[in-house]
Amino acid sequence: MSRQVEVCGTTKSTPKDRIFMNTGKQQKPVLTGQRFKTRKRDEKEKFEPTVFRDTIVGGISEAGGDLDAVAKFLDVTGSRLDYRRYADTLFDILIAGSMLAPGGTRIDDGDKTKVTDHCVFTAPENHAAIRSYAQVFNKLIRRYKYLEKAFEEEMKKLLLFLKAFSEAERTKLAMLTGILLANGTLPPSILTSLFSDNIVKEGISATFAVKMFKAWIAEKDANAVTSALRKANLDKRLLELFPANKQNVDHFSKYFNEAGLKELSEFLRLQQSLGTRKELQKELQERLSQECPIREIVVYVKEEMKRNSLQEHAVIGLLWTCLMNAVEWNKKEELVTEQALKHLKHYAPLLAVFSTQGQSELVLLQKIQEYCYDNIHFMKSFSKIIVLFYKADVLSEDTILRWYKDAHAAKGKSVFLEQMKKFVEWLQNAEEESESEGEED
Repeated sequence: MSRQVEVCGTTKSTPKDRIFMNTGKQQKPVLTGQRFKTRKRDEKEKFEPTVFRDTIVGGISEAGGDLDAVAKFLDVTGSRLDYRRYADTLFDILIAGSMLAPGGTRIDDGDKTKVTDHCVFTAPENHAAIRSYAQVFNKLIRRYKYLEKAFEEEMKKLLLFLKAFSEAERTKLAMLTGILLANGTLPPSILTSLFSDNIVKEGISATFAVKMFKAWIAEKDANAVTSALRKANLDKRLLELFPANKQNVDHFSKYFNEAGLKELSEFLRLQQSLGTRKELQKELQERLSQECPIREIVVYVKEEMKRNSLQEHAVIGLLWTCLMNAVEWNKKEELVTEQALKHLKHYAPLLAVFSTQGQSELVLLQKIQEYCYDNIHFMKSFSKIIVLFYKADVLSEDTILRWYKDAHAAKGKSVFLEQMKKFVEWLQNAEEESESEGEED
């Protein structure tokens, strides 16, 4: 079938399949059924997991114990192997020498051609040897940044698999983890895997943690470790390394002290104490706002002190803070002193119960000094508050004289020492008179 087409004034017969719309460009002929391959530049070779495994195992085995050669092999090979897809296989081999099945068992343990004898688990059990392996991971992840997240997931997985590994393997993994945490290759958040019940109840988590912390401290120091734990909000979860019936500060302290980690033991005690104080402060503020009777507050505070092993000097400062936070203070200096003295006179019996020791009294006196300095309207109230507390048996003569002589804080000391000068002189004269009277008797 053909159509009549007028071209240059003449009519010609043209096959239907050669007619096309004028698009401004001449269409190129296409051969039906033929596919054109699009060439991709730098296309990576495709590997199955087993082929990937064989390549990695072969390269590591060929490098032998030369970890610099291993690092170079991994660097070069990453340009053609799909590290992104097979990251878990890569890290399994570097750490355990073989691909791992769920749970931590070796998939190819029976075939020596598919495993390598050069990995973290077969390394010598000393800090220097494990640090050398840590450097291999550092170089690999610096070179292939996308492996960073995959490595975190790998380590979380391995910590969950601890039960499947031997004690020596767990020790080396603990050392590796501590070193990598110290140099920032791993974040502390991976340690949440250690709180899994199946390894906690076996005592594996606590043993692993001790070895890991030792390696971490050896690389940095105890302050770096505690700071990292605090930032990761793990400082309050350390007790979870132990079974529920052993999750107490005393057990933790004994266990870590015996392991030579006294710094962490003291750190936990401090964190627990701070947490307890925050809860105590919150409850005290609530009771003060409700104007609970002083005797009820005393009973409550004493019970909390006993239950949480809190010392008197820790509680007295807390009470002062709560009392001063319980009032909306007048902004006028001439009125705030009268307001403060009335409020503190009412609660002086409460403070007196918890200031029976010289150390507690001194802590309170220093807290008052700091408060009056930090709150400008109270600058002239300082000496009046001290005299009030002296008369109410909250502060003793000895403590006031000791504060005046050399135990005062630095904040505003010249102003407050000047305020207290006449009262201190009166105390000293009264003391001398009392001594002379005693001699006459």
